Amino acid sequence: MVWIKSSYSGNADNACVEVACAAELGVVARDSKRPDGPRLSFGGGVWADFLSGFQAHSEPVSGYTPRI
Repeated sequence: MVWIKSSYSGNADNACVEVACAAELGVVARDSKRPDGPRLSFGGGVWADFLSGFQAHSEPVSGYTPRI
């Protein structure tokens, strides 16, 4: 799997959430500090709902485009 780090995470301490797409699982999330630790999987519809809710309740930052 190719893991993608959240654009909201800083680079200082590697404390972030990473996600990957897995055909058989949907979207998989993990803690970057524990790459071999537990992972959560979300079906595509559930993940889309999460992103919509997150984006609807986030404060926009001037000149910043989030990449999730």
